Parts: sequence; structure tokens; C-alpha cells
Amino acid sequence: MRMQKNVLILNGDGVGPELMREGKKTLRAIAQKYGHKFELTYRPFGADAYFKNGNCYPAETKRLVTSGEFDGILKGPVGLDQAGSARLRAAGVRLENETIIAIRGDLDAYCCYRPVVLPKGLAFFSPLRPEIIGDGIDILMLRELVGGIYFGPKVEGVTEDGGILDVSRDDCTYTRAQIERFAHACFREAMRRGDRLTNVHKSNITATGRHWRAVFAEVAGHYPAVRMEECLVDSFAMYLTTKPASFNGIVAFENMQGDIETDQAGGVIGSLGLMPSACINPETGKGYYEPAHGSAPDIAGMDIANPYSMIGSVAFMLANCFGMAEEAKDVWDALSNVFARGHMTSELLRKLSTAQKEARTNAAFVDLSYAFKMANPALGPDEVRGLIEQSYARRDMELEARVVSTSQFGDLVSRYILDKGD
Repeated sequence: MRMQKNVLILNGDGVGPELMREGKKTLRAIAQKYGHKFELTYRPFGADAYFKNGNCYPAETKRLVTSGEFDGILKGPVGLDQAGSARLRAAGVRLENETIIAIRGDLDAYCCYRPVVLPKGLAFFSPLRPEIIGDGIDILMLRELVGGIYFGPKVEGVTEDGGILDVSRDDCTYTRAQIERFAHACFREAMRRGDRLTNVHKSNITATGRHWRAVFAEVAGHYPAVRMEECLVDSFAMYLTTKPASFNGIVAFENMQGDIETDQAGGVIGSLGLMPSACINPETGKGYYEPAHGSAPDIAGMDIANPYSMIGSVAFMLANCFGMAEEAKDVWDALSNVFARGHMTSELLRKLSTAQKEARTNAAFVDLSYAFKMANPALGPDEVRGLIEQSYARRDMELEARVVSTSQFGDLVSRYILDKGD
């Protein structure tokens, strides 16, 4: 069935506009294939909006965000480099508080969905050893977004003129109702996926952690089919880097802990560019879709940013906002196909130093020298080492040849959607 959907576009800063360009390519491909129509409305949001309009979240943008006129909101990252951030601070602008925190509160978008996925075949994206990745990582991290320390009252320890006071304070507050509704959302998602749920907290130290743990335990009684496990957040941080696949399934976090651990997960799989996200209210359906990373001003305009996170966010929007499950699957399949054919953006190609290459060769020499000697007993150690180095050099060249730009990656995704990879 053909549909028409209205989408509010907030380009954001840095790499935001160029990533949004690839997201729009994906929407056009879906529209062409299925006969849908996507009406796009653009509004300023972020640091660029401040310098152009005197407000990083202009009143008209805010009105449209909260109006309910749009079926979906697609948002780019916000932020500037150090010089730009200093200009904002000098103007009394706290960018993240006045944009990201504000829009979450306006929409009551209390649940953030961030998939952390790395198949075994793409283990080389990760800085971790392949044996640590094992058979692959498939975690859906759910983060509570409108409670906790980010939304609590604050006492500033730095004055507007740069003076440093004796005390600063951030209050971390959670109500039972906030935790309950988030817990229900987590258990419903675990039911939907047929997965276990890991509840992460800091109950050994914080009162909010003990509250969080108790409410989750109570809510668990409504979902007897879901196996719930618990983990202290510091233990989680350690095990995420030593045995990440042990958390395959759903993992639930409070706001600040989730902010930190989802970024750590991006490091585990190799790039925050591999992490799309949906920030929504599961009851009302209101929310927005965005890459989980920052604006990367240092590479803005260079056409090298990874658009996977934006295109994946489009897939989230198609499925969650528009009820287009088949279309969303086409997008996810296209993203997987691009990687399966060996294409990647430059940050996923791990460039090794001379010392790292030597260590790689040395390790392979220990493992493979016997096999080389069995195949050709006349080979000496230096010759074996040379063959190993040549093999790695060929592999590195093949990988480098598969590196694509931001726009090329988006083109490949759109092409696969339209021709089914033929």
C-alpha cells in the first residue's frame, strides 16, 4: 500500500548535513521502489542554528517538533570544534542542554534504542582480537533518556566570567513511575525478540541504583517468560571488552550510565558510525531518529564519515514510525550487503603502525612457521617471515581498495535497495 509521510529534518552540525544527504537517498530509493511519498520539511537545530538565528533550538523548530504534524523526525548530531564551543560558552549557550536534552524532554522520548551488532565475518572492524568477538555480537542497548542526573537540578561551580566556586552539584533523581515505564519497555522488547534482559545498575553504592534494581525486579514478575540477569555497571564495562557476546540480548541502563556504555560499545565494534539509534516514547510513538555519535567537526565536509548510523536510523523510522517493516528490512539488508561485498568507510580500516605490523608478523610466524616448513622444507626463517609479510601486505591492499566515501556508501545502499543486489 502506497503511503505519504511527513518528515521533519534537523540537519544539525559538523557531518550532520552530509550524513543526512545519504539518509535522504535511502528514503528516495524506498519511495521509488514502493511508490511512497516522503514530504521533507527542514528546520534549523544546533550550533549552526544559533549562529544563524540567535537560538540553537528556535521557537518555530520547537513548535514543529511538538506539534504532532510530522510522522517522523530525523536528526543529525550537534556540536562544534573547541573554538566554536568556546564561542558558544562565551555567549552563555550550553548547547547539549538546550538542544538534545530539551528535545528529549519536549517529546518525552524516554527510551533510546541502540543496536550493537558485529557479525563474526566483520570481526576485523573491532580493535579487539577475533577470538574475543567470537561468533559475533548482537546486543540491543536500551537507555532511559529523560530522568537521572542529566535532568536533575544543578549548582554550577564555574561562574559566567570564569570564576571557580567551592561547590558544584548535579542531582540524580528517578521516580518509581519513570523506572517502571522504562522497565516495561525493556521487558516488552525482550519478549518481542525472544531475548534475555540484562539490567545494569550501581546498587552497591547509589540509592537510585537500589531503587532501579528493586523496580526492575518487581516488573520482572509481569514477564515470567523473560530471563533477567543483573550486572553492576563497572563490571559491565570490564566484561564488555573481554567477553562482549556474553551480553547478546537486551541490556538496560539508566541515563548517564547508558550514555557512557553505549559509546564504549561503539569502540568495541569498531566505530560509533556503526550505531544508529531511535529516541522515542514507546507509548505515544513520538520521538526522533539519529546517529548515536557526535558531529565530528574535524572531518566535516571531507566525505569520509560513515553514513551507516544515519541510514540505520532511517530504517528504525520506517519500521517504528511508519509501520513499513518490509521497507526497513530492505534497508538493513542493503547495509549488510555493502559490508558483505567488502566495502567500508575509512575509519573501519585499521591502519597499523610499523611496530604493530611487526608484532602481527611475529605472532603469525610463531603460529605458521611449522606449516610453511612442512610445505617447503628448504625455506629458511627469513623467507618464511617474508612470505607472511607479503600475505599481510596483499590483504591490506585489498582492504584499502574497498574503502568508499560517505556518498559512495550511500549510493551502494540505494542501488541495492532498488535492484535487490543484482
